[in-house]
Amino acid sequence: MTENHIQKKVLLPGVNQLKVFGPHDSNLRIIQESFHVKISARGQNLLIEGAQASVADAERALEELVSLASRQGGVSGSEFETILSGVSYNSETKAVPNENPDNIILYKKEGFVKPKTAGQQNFFNAAFQNDIVFSIGPAGTGKTFLAVAFAVAHLRDKLVDRIVLTRPAVEAGERLGYLPGDFREKIDPYLRPLYDALHDMIPDDKLKRYLDSAIIEIVPLAYMRGRTLNNAFVILDEAQNSTFNQMKMFLTRLGINSRAIITGDVSQIDLNDEKSSGLVQVQHFLNKIDGIKFTYMSDADVVRHKLVRDIIKAYDGYKAVQSDGL
Repeated sequence: MTENHIQKKVLLPGVNQLKVFGPHDSNLRIIQESFHVKISARGQNLLIEGAQASVADAERALEELVSLASRQGGVSGSEFETILSGVSYNSETKAVPNENPDNIILYKKEGFVKPKTAGQQNFFNAAFQNDIVFSIGPAGTGKTFLAVAFAVAHLRDKLVDRIVLTRPAVEAGERLGYLPGDFREKIDPYLRPLYDALHDMIPDDKLKRYLDSAIIEIVPLAYMRGRTLNNAFVILDEAQNSTFNQMKMFLTRLGINSRAIITGDVSQIDLNDEKSSGLVQVQHFLNKIDGIKFTYMSDADVVRHKLVRDIIKAYDGYKAVQSDGL
């Protein structure tokens, strides 16, 4: 055994090993491959062997896996991917995972919502300290999900009376007129991610009541004109597809005791002229106003499938090469 090669014993008293290890120990195999260690199960103990840093990462992943499985009775595939991604990111950046239970944004039907990466932690901190927060970053970084969680938590705690969620209805390669159905049926696909996030956090019967009574509204951005939103938590999603004037219109809807989160990915602008994106432009002149905070996420904050991070890096690399004219 080399000087840097160590063995670490991890105790698992009273743990349902099937829920932690996965079918046929699949979770253990993935941890081994992800961190280049060897894991042996011996009764209620696990023995991790490998380089010191790798063993530490594998141990942290196992601890989070055990903790989550114990709290909610199991761990989904996406949650396991998130654990691995978070441990890998913290290891690469030498960041220390924040275990403060106060970081929990919302308890939901299965588990809870809390920041899992450094970028999400910055967003979390900004959302508690500012009335208007921008979250800008690539797909899969949890921008929309965290924003909706903040809104639901504010509604639950009676800090606001309603939630208003909106998106620009901009086509990405398809024309609205070619889609089947009436206007509402045409527009719903653009708003579906917001519905999905709400369904994950609110029981279906309660969500239906909220939607029917307009306590929660999900509307296209064009429908926001002329409104004043008091005592509301307002979210503009996919803001990169709003124009300069639309962004101004949205931001000036904010009324008394209201808060807003604006999310977007400036690498996925579907407007004919990318320079006309309101999200791109406001970064240059709203960033000095007290109460408004811009936060940024990167591919390191991706919490979807582990390949999504690599895909984003590959696209960014290709785009950089193309812009250089090579």
